[in-house]
Amino acid sequence: MRLVPETLARSLERGLAPAWLIAGDEPLLVGESTDAVRAAARTRGFTGREVLFIERGFDWDGLLAGLGSLSLFAERRVLELRLAQPKPGVEGSKALVAALELAPPDVLLLLITDKIPWADRSSAWVKAFEAKGACVDADQLLPEQLPGWVEGRMRRRGLVPGPDAAQLLADRCEGNLVAAHQEIEQLALQVGQGAVSVEAVAESVANSARFHVFQLGETLLAGDAPRALRILDGLAAEGEEPTLVLWCIAEELRSILQWSRESPVKRLHRGGRRRKELLAHAHARVPRARAWALLGEAARLDAIIKGPRKDEAWGTLARIATELCIARQNRAG
Repeated sequence: MRLVPETLARSLERGLAPAWLIAGDEPLLVGESTDAVRAAARTRGFTGREVLFIERGFDWDGLLAGLGSLSLFAERRVLELRLAQPKPGVEGSKALVAALELAPPDVLLLLITDKIPWADRSSAWVKAFEAKGACVDADQLLPEQLPGWVEGRMRRRGLVPGPDAAQLLADRCEGNLVAAHQEIEQLALQVGQGAVSVEAVAESVANSARFHVFQLGETLLAGDAPRALRILDGLAAEGEEPTLVLWCIAEELRSILQWSRESPVKRLHRGGRRRKELLAHAHARVPRARAWALLGEAARLDAIIKGPRKDEAWGTLARIATELCIARQNRAG
């Protein structure tokens, strides 16, 4: 069974699976999903809790031996496994599959880790959790999903967002769900319950957006110039190195030029279905001559960044990003 945080509560109301895998790169959603499973386990008599941190050199044999020798009179408990990286290796993968078979009914297995790469979701240990119990994908929300998430959270706190209020809060906190959650709680304290105008949100909510270069890459492929500029402003404010941002832009330009669904270049097919769709869209949208020209500008900017005119980099990055977003095949390359 595979779930997302929005469907987790309904699933827990129907029953508690004997094993859970919670994975994702959104700390708020990972934490809330983990808390929900723990709470459901407590109501069903799993009063004990043991936490094991799985890092390099972890004793997998000891884990299996412990599961296989539990007393019949042991306390019902949650065995929480914290996997530092979502790649347990060959030995770890086999041990996790075996652990699912060995765990007695009075032990609930709860494995928590970072986002599992798309290519690894067919791994034996992931499939075993999906078949034996439940997998919760607590990943970062897409930009188009965030306003709906914010509005839902506001309404659950008794707030009724007016036109554009949820959208403004989402824009201010994009990439930082913890900040969005905190801002909603603050609004609830200020307003109590009832209508919340866009003016009230603007007055209350700090600019808490956080971005990373991979969000910029997706935005460039989608051709969303306003969001690309907002991300660039955020990266500059956070002290990101322009060299890394330039690498991201150049990488996407090279990917556009090399893209085909049959290409043997593996990096073009990373990132799952969404990235493939965005890349195909960009390949069809951006004229090849324009992509080559922008790649040449990126090469010249690389020399500028490494020289005394480094301060000029962000303005040029913004111009290249904008031109990539607005490029269309029906325009001259």
